[in-house]
Amino acid sequence: MPEGVIFDIKRYAIHDGPGIRTTIFFKGCPLHCPWCHNPEGIKMERELIFWEDRCISCGDCVEVCPTGAISMNGKFPEIDANKCDLCGECLKVCHPEAIEIVGRKYTVEEVMQEIERDLIFYDESGGGVTFSGGEPLMQLNFLLEILKKCRERYIHIALDTTGYTGKEALDRVSEFVDLFLYDIKLMDNKKHRTLTGVPNEPILENLRYLSKKGKKINVRFPVIPGINDDRKNLEETARFIASLPEIEYVSLLPYHNSWINKFKRLDRPWKPYLVATPGEEKMEEIKHKFEKYGLRVKIGG
Repeated sequence: MPEGVIFDIKRYAIHDGPGIRTTIFFKGCPLHCPWCHNPEGIKMERELIFWEDRCISCGDCVEVCPTGAISMNGKFPEIDANKCDLCGECLKVCHPEAIEIVGRKYTVEEVMQEIERDLIFYDESGGGVTFSGGEPLMQLNFLLEILKKCRERYIHIALDTTGYTGKEALDRVSEFVDLFLYDIKLMDNKKHRTLTGVPNEPILENLRYLSKKGKKINVRFPVIPGINDDRKNLEETARFIASLPEIEYVSLLPYHNSWINKFKRLDRPWKPYLVATPGEEKMEEIKHKFEKYGLRVKIGG
């Protein structure tokens, strides 16, 4: 039975599909969006995260590190990722919890135990489990084993995906998935590749494919000021979605900048120009544009 790497499990989620849900966040993503709200889910491997605002500058982590990966740089510790083997010794002495390891290996049964804790809430609310990330399809065999067990227990399954994968992977999971939460970001292929690191043709083609197969789909469109909220992209996106059958509705997700602190804690470079948040008036304007194409649209997840 395969194991997988999970970086978060969110219980009582209400924005990741119908009803009350448990959302399982898989590590690893083929896209590298500079506005990613979950940058800790981009890399497949486990990694350290440092919370500067929690650190009391005691230096205990430096003393216990067996590989010499941690040194004090002024007031705060500095971690050399090339020397760190994620042994966790620093976590044991960091009482303010300023250092964390993001990502943990789970067995299929361990994930199922988490999912089954709230079966009564799924039944009463019409909820279930949502697999998110990162990109769950990057851990395909692990995901499939969990999907099979969820189906055996009649748990509603939603899959939040970038759509950047092969059709074989989609075919293998689609028989188990009740609802696809499918992300679309940009229609211009060149711009999509520049910003996310991958082309958008496979993403759009896979969405067409799932739609033709009759799968239930909720398209999620993150509204990112200055990136994808121009008239041309909005019109092309709405027109493309409207051309597809089986689209349940479109969710317009207003961008927010909470990711910036995550990038800092992970010691990752980030784009300082991505700081604006779309206002209510702008979101309503975009909602109206999409509705003109006959789409059911809501703001938020």
